[in-house]
Amino acid sequence: MPMPQEEKTFLMVKPDGVHRGLVGEIIRRVEQRNLKIIALAMVTPSREKFDGHYPKDPAWIKRLGEKTLATYQKYGYDAAQELGTEKPEEIGPLVRNWLLDFMMSGPVVKMIVQGVHAVDMVRKISGSTMPSVAEMGTIRGDFSVDSAASANRDRRAVHNLVHASETQEEASHEISFWFTPDEIHSYKRTDEQLTL
Repeated sequence: MPMPQEEKTFLMVKPDGVHRGLVGEIIRRVEQRNLKIIALAMVTPSREKFDGHYPKDPAWIKRLGEKTLATYQKYGYDAAQELGTEKPEEIGPLVRNWLLDFMMSGPVVKMIVQGVHAVDMVRKISGSTMPSVAEMGTIRGDFSVDSAASANRDRRAVHNLVHASETQEEASHEISFWFTPDEIHSYKRTDEQLTL
């Protein structure tokens, strides 16, 4: 088990974050928290690459469908009329495809972030995946105004600026999926050097 300050996580600025010119702001917020970026690149991956990034596990896909159904119910929309079904296991694949379409809409910036409890810290900095409930002061709370209800009705993914690994296991998988070992760098920040 690595020391807390050596924990690594994966963060990606999605196409909407790149298109809106928020890459520098997102990096600034990460670095302000004494987290360091040890790998960074702008890329335009293939659909196949994104398909490999997002889980294909039936339970995960069904959860996408359940979240979408919950949004339809919350706002009083008829999922069966708009999507042709109310079954989460049938809605999930639709939502996953919307997500792939969105991720193909422009370049993304991928990075590895290292630091004390990096996974939890980057999730905290990012804010809730649903912009409407993301706290002010988070990336999504300050810069994203998209609505799950609007996204569902437009048959597209929610534009929420970033993807951040949820767990250390997910982070390990995503880091090895998106980066080769020679793209990852080791260095000491000035503040680290001063505290040694």
